[in-house]
Amino acid sequence: MVRRVKNYKAGFVPSDSNLSANDTLADVLALKEKTGHSTMAVTEDGTANGRLVGLVTGRDYRVSRMDENEKVVDFMTPFDKLVCGHKDITLKEANDIIWENKLNALPIIDDDNRLLYFVFRKDYESRKSNPNELLDESKRYVVGAGINTRDFAERVPALIEAGVDVLCIDSSEGYSAWQANTISWIREHYGDTVKVGAGNVVDGEGFRFLAEAGADFIKIGIGGGSICITREQKGIGRGQATATIEVAEARNAYFKETGIYIPICSDGGIVHDYHMTLALAMGSDFIMLGRYFSRFDESPTNKVNINGQYMKEYWGEGSARARNWQRYDLGGDKKLSFEEGVDSYVPYAGSLKDNVGLSLSKMKHTMCNLSLIHI
Repeated sequence: MVRRVKNYKAGFVPSDSNLSANDTLADVLALKEKTGHSTMAVTEDGTANGRLVGLVTGRDYRVSRMDENEKVVDFMTPFDKLVCGHKDITLKEANDIIWENKLNALPIIDDDNRLLYFVFRKDYESRKSNPNELLDESKRYVVGAGINTRDFAERVPALIEAGVDVLCIDSSEGYSAWQANTISWIREHYGDTVKVGAGNVVDGEGFRFLAEAGADFIKIGIGGGSICITREQKGIGRGQATATIEVAEARNAYFKETGIYIPICSDGGIVHDYHMTLALAMGSDFIMLGRYFSRFDESPTNKVNINGQYMKEYWGEGSARARNWQRYDLGGDKKLSFEEGVDSYVPYAGSLKDNVGLSLSKMKHTMCNLSLIHI
């Protein structure tokens, strides 16, 4: 998954909609229904990296005037009429070709005409309309991944090889030797080439422990999440506001002592938009937004109708459904693992872009009223 995201943002997208010349219009329509994509590569063997022989787009057929048994080879745009890019092309050069030839998609091929990637016009437009995207030096998305304190020696090398930029130790309790050992192992093998976050903690002592262990950022919160039941299961936790304020004070004190500023993340308790503003006002540098993002179309969970209202499924990583208990326990016999999260539903809220824009607008207005920012 990490590799797929890194490849996507590079602008060179592996083809996931592929046909052979002997497929039919019915196959085209079925594939479009499955992937939602109207641009389809036609290769000799029908695979994503086969020899390119043509291209099918929505302009190549009309359902009302064609028989569904008609062969793809009879209506595709053949290879000799395609504009293609070579494997060594840069993203800027590919975009220049797209604009000069008024294309929506540019196939990228190797010396044997095998398909490697596509570069799409819409991706260029998306980058221009989202100037605040968090990108690496190669203009790819910055990608993070969760790890635990059990199998990090196997998981971390695989994630870094795939291109991950940030690692986050995901646990309900971060004040532990296991987390310190995990950070130490990563530093020993990879130095500062990858950022490592740790947590969760709820007081200044826990913050300092992880800061001295080498964490690049630290998460705050135990039991405050809407689908977290750590407090009920273990009897531990703290109010999110109190924890955030104390840890922020510890962060500032650590900075004065060492000159090292370690960002903190408020993790849990965000239900309404104004909760984000409160978390930032109490000293958090950034926020964990599980419930918030789970409501949107872009969330991978199912949209369901419950009592006439559309909802999205939502569950915790410590729940039976996720079966990620190893990310939450502190070690010991696996038979002693238990749930620290539950299944739930959140009201469906539509597209991410529209909602994030509205939330940011609310936060900016609140901060302007407090004279905290200037727009």
